[in-house]
Amino acid sequence: MTIQYKNQGFNLSTTNLTTVLNIAVTAVAIVKSISVANTSSGAVDATLKLRDKSATTDFTFFTQSLGAKTTQQVAGQVLNLEAGDALKAQAASASTLQGVISYALLDRSQENG
Repeated sequence: MTIQYKNQGFNLSTTNLTTVLNIAVTAVAIVKSISVANTSSGAVDATLKLRDKSATTDFTFFTQSLGAKTTQQVAGQVLNLEAGDALKAQAASASTLQGVISYALLDRSQENG
């Protein structure tokens, strides 16, 4: 098993629910932090969801109106992602929300058995 420390940035260009991080089926991840920034001059509603592959369901873990030109820490505690899980983000206005996800990826693809 290898452990890789990674950052994944995202910039939402649409108001659609968008996958911002996918975990491969051969790995798991430990998310240390998620920061989101409203880059616009007005408030914007932001939502983040966990896609639980085993339940085939999206679970909302953050929804809030972000003030103009503000940054918010989204994950208050560590978030564990299982193989095949994903993180999704959505903003009420296009091209207003950016973010960074810091996580450890535990790759199990080289394991025997």
